[in-house]
Amino acid sequence: VQLQASGGGLVQAGDSLRLSCAVSGRTSSAMSSIHEVGWIRQAPGKEREFVASITWFDGVPSYEESLKDRFTISRDNAKATVYLQIYRLKAEDTAVYYCAVRPRDRPDYRYWGQGTQVTVSS
Repeated sequence: VQLQASGGGLVQAGDSLRLSCAVSGRTSSAMSSIHEVGWIRQAPGKEREFVASITWFDGVPSYEESLKDRFTISRDNAKATVYLQIYRLKAEDTAVYYCAVRPRDRPDYRYWGQGTQVTVSS
C-alpha cells in the first residue's frame, strides 16, 4: 500500500485547509486489507500525535478529543482518497501531517506517506 499526502502550505491563523491522502495498492487484495486510514502529525521537537482516523469500508471516524471541533476526516472510496479538513487554524497546528494505513491484521499503522508540511503564521 502506498500513500501520498498533499495540500499543506503556509497559511494564516484562522484560515481553513484541506489535506488529501491518496491511497493506492498494487493489488485489489492490498486495498481490501485496509482497516483504517489515519492522520498523525508531528510538530517540531514533539512526539507524533494522533489527529483522526476513518475506517476504509464504512467510513466511521475517530478523533483526538481535543481536536474534534476543528478537524473533519472524510473519504472518497471512488477516488481512494482520505481528506482532513482543518478549520480555524492555530499556530500550534504547525506540523508535518502524515497519513497512514492500519491493516486489518495489525494493531498499528503499517504504511506511511511522506507527510505534508502545514505552517500557520499568527
